[in-house]
Amino acid sequence: QVQLVESGGGLVQTGGSLRLSCAVSERTFTSYNLGWFRQAPGKEREFVAAISSSGLNRGYADSVKGRFTFSRDNAKNTVHLEMNRLNPEDTAIYYCAATSSWYTTSPGAYEYWGQGTQVTVSS
Repeated sequence: QVQLVESGGGLVQTGGSLRLSCAVSERTFTSYNLGWFRQAPGKEREFVAAISSSGLNRGYADSVKGRFTFSRDNAKNTVHLEMNRLNPEDTAIYYCAATSSWYTTSPGAYEYWGQGTQVTVSS
């Protein structure tokens, strides 16, 4: 069974940092490429970052490049999104998702989704 469970969201001030985590079922962790998306109120879901099943390849949206880092913890079947220099435009619900395709930024290409975690950045 494919399961993705996000955690780590919260409220932070502009310029602060947060670390999101996504616990992934073992089969999913080794077989799928993983991505982070976010959705702000009234906006479409947008791509944030992706990491390949091997962990060797990563991709980032231009809006987060240089500020966010996507990593894998193979021992714990967990991926992390380290978010630095946050600003109010980063406020959204963040979702972890899995896909068998690489490299794709389209939400429609991701087959499995977590429930999301809220990130709020105050000005």
